[in-house]
Amino acid sequence: RPISWLGTCFLYTCGNRWDFIQLSDGCIKFSTAPAYHLILEGILILWIIRLLFSKTYKLHETYKLTEKEKEELIEEWQPEALVPPVSKDYPTLNYDVVTGPPSHKITINGKDCINFASFNFLGLLDNERVKQKALASLKKYGVGTCGPRGFYGTFDVHLELESRLSKFMKTEEAILYSYGFATIASAIPAYSKRGDIIFVDEAACFAIQKGLQASRSLIKYFKHNDMEDLERLLKEQELEDLKNPRKARVTRKFIVVEGLYINTADICPLPELVKLKYKYKVRIFLEESMSFGVLGDHGRGVTEHFGVNIDDIDLISANMENALASIGGFCCGRSFVIDHQRLSGQGYCFSASLPPMLAAAAIEALNIMEEDPDVFRVLREKCKHVYNALQGTPGLKLAGVPVAPALHLELERSSGSRESDMKQLRSVVDYCMERHVALTLARCLEKEERFLPPPSIRVVVTIEQTEEDIQKAVACIREAASALLIS
Repeated sequence: RPISWLGTCFLYTCGNRWDFIQLSDGCIKFSTAPAYHLILEGILILWIIRLLFSKTYKLHETYKLTEKEKEELIEEWQPEALVPPVSKDYPTLNYDVVTGPPSHKITINGKDCINFASFNFLGLLDNERVKQKALASLKKYGVGTCGPRGFYGTFDVHLELESRLSKFMKTEEAILYSYGFATIASAIPAYSKRGDIIFVDEAACFAIQKGLQASRSLIKYFKHNDMEDLERLLKEQELEDLKNPRKARVTRKFIVVEGLYINTADICPLPELVKLKYKYKVRIFLEESMSFGVLGDHGRGVTEHFGVNIDDIDLISANMENALASIGGFCCGRSFVIDHQRLSGQGYCFSASLPPMLAAAAIEALNIMEEDPDVFRVLREKCKHVYNALQGTPGLKLAGVPVAPALHLELERSSGSRESDMKQLRSVVDYCMERHVALTLARCLEKEERFLPPPSIRVVVTIEQTEEDIQKAVACIREAASALLIS
């Protein structure tokens, strides 16, 4: 029996099926639709209608707790620990206590040792001239400054030291920071912002990593001292810039490297970096905390070491806590570059300025460096001597370059466990300390380092160490390695 008429189609029911009769070109065509198919469609339509008109959530009945129940829940609640549990034997919780100045000889835990651990490269930490200048400044200005540079924290010795540093480095201007770590960590975000791009060596120190983090820029790491890998990244960025030239015009690009890497004890290939700078139109930031006062005929760092024009480097930073044996750091470069930090460098704007006595000590240290540039030749020769003497130490491999004053001794064969490797190296350090030779393990924040360096013993060379001291230290290290690492 006909149900409806749709154009030239008739719908009939016959038993448990639906029949369509379609009139087309004078012919009658029959098509069959199973009943379950239409029933299923009907159910789906009803379900969709229900979803459209139903509430998206249900109101739950609230249950009010009694005061007694609240107190019971509070007593049962156990908060999570703020930090994970740490063993009392964890290395950084057990200090080696120093009494007296950490100069050529150092007293650790009551034991007198030859110092192969402190970054006192030029032996100025206990220099009598430096101490007398610091003492005179202490009597004149007092202990500290109690204010940042912009709020009555600028003293005449600060301005004098900035002037002396800029002249020493042969740049237009310099700026002082009261904390070495904060120098490069403040300088990077002062220039590079969100949307900018920074190309960084994988072995960059932790202070650089904190500066990168604060900048919120796009970070691209290249393999350590691998200029081919860096150029690959620069070419890729150049192609990206061609796709969006408007964005490229406002995007600043930087290369950030260390002159002498603290984690690897090798030197950056600065001449190749300068070529890439001009080829791909990027800026170079050079961190020279380990190379300032060490490399070059006059201690001006890696630019003097390679004979690179310092004007080719956009910004140089270094701390004064190694060669100058003081505290704080500085940046130097062109005046318009440095002046920007006086308004944007967080460590400069918000930290109390460098205590005047430390600024006076740094000025006198600069005087000594300028009066006797031969100290840099002596230091390099001793570095080469120690480097050659430590070659072939059983169970240990030497990392670094011959002119590096802070070398690394790593295990030839790692156990596969960083904790186990650190314990083995610590046993070597303790063995040497018992025999009056002070070494130290290279430390890092394992969970925060971008690229974790391998465990190592750091051996620091200074000009105060005699030939006898060096022979004793090398013999002690070899003896400890043979006894503790070779089985």
